[in-house]
Amino acid sequence: MRFQLAYVGIQVRDIERSLAFYRDILGMRIVRRARVPETKGEWVELRSPGSRLLLELNWYPEGSKFFAGPYRRGDALDHIAFYCEDVEGAYRELLAKGVRSAQAPFMEGGSLLAFVRDPDGLWIELNGPAASS
Repeated sequence: MRFQLAYVGIQVRDIERSLAFYRDILGMRIVRRARVPETKGEWVELRSPGSRLLLELNWYPEGSKFFAGPYRRGDALDHIAFYCEDVEGAYRELLAKGVRSAQAPFMEGGSLLAFVRDPDGLWIELNGPAASS
């Protein structure tokens, strides 16, 4: 049996704020969105253009059995990686849009990496080819 990553689900504090970040700043598109009466929460599935992988944003109000307690500023998930053709350009563009930096671009194992933070402090990796000289 082969295992393939289908999606990553993260719990967010404010679904509209997180949705605006992933949709409006990172360019992801909404695939599905629903309220879940059993959890009193809501979820949104997003996909980057050209990708098969999904990101699921989950929001649960305090008091829901799925509410994870006090939010730990992104500690529950290490990071989410996005491939970029131009890491440095993407990093500068995100900073210009007010996104917070976590780590300026650097080389690792033949790839150029940079990290920014989503609205809840989760690290977003920008991963791509080494910059051409």
